[in-house]
Amino acid sequence: MNNYKVILFDLDGTLSDPKIGITKSVQYALNKMGTNETNLDNLEGFIGPPLQVSFAEYYVFNEPEIDKAIGFYRERFKQKGMFENELYPQITAMLKSLKDQGFKLVIATSKPTIFAKEIVNYFNIADYFELIVGSNLDGTRTSKTKIIQHILETYNQFDPVEFIMIGDREHDIIGARNTGIDSIGVTYGYGSFAEISQSNPTCIVETVGELKRVLMVGVV
Repeated sequence: MNNYKVILFDLDGTLSDPKIGITKSVQYALNKMGTNETNLDNLEGFIGPPLQVSFAEYYVFNEPEIDKAIGFYRERFKQKGMFENELYPQITAMLKSLKDQGFKLVIATSKPTIFAKEIVNYFNIADYFELIVGSNLDGTRTSKTKIIQHILETYNQFDPVEFIMIGDREHDIIGARNTGIDSIGVTYGYGSFAEISQSNPTCIVETVGELKRVLMVGVV
């Protein structure tokens, strides 16, 4: 029986399905950079990790090109992309149950904090969260490790064993491990079972319902 007090949630691929908004915004940025990508499925790898990492990994952009591409991405994302998004079924009910049980809920996302707050307000779930922590618009604090560390420092009245991170990509699990907290990998998002399992989370779940049961019972 674990005694978690603070639950950290990734946003994209964990609480919501942002595929259309993110991939179309990446597609727009690539087009502006002279690359034509017609298949949005090919851009799913951009869901979760920092954009700086994905543009470098998938398109081998150098630093000035990455900055330019992110600027183009944000042009579309701010106007349309962040709202081309939907909560996974049962998320709101799960958040309500967890808050009613006294858990402190926090969002830990690589998305810029300013965008994450707008999305959470758009979904009418802001009241469930005590804190929303993302990256900075200037490109700092993009790694999940740094984001989680900031949250641990904010809630320094709790021990690391009282925190747990939930996410759908290896970056979430690695960030949790690097900061000494437990983690749950969810397979209903955009990370494959192989990706999640290889990063060694404390637990893996397949559905939102299973995630809720694990958190409510406290057995991970």
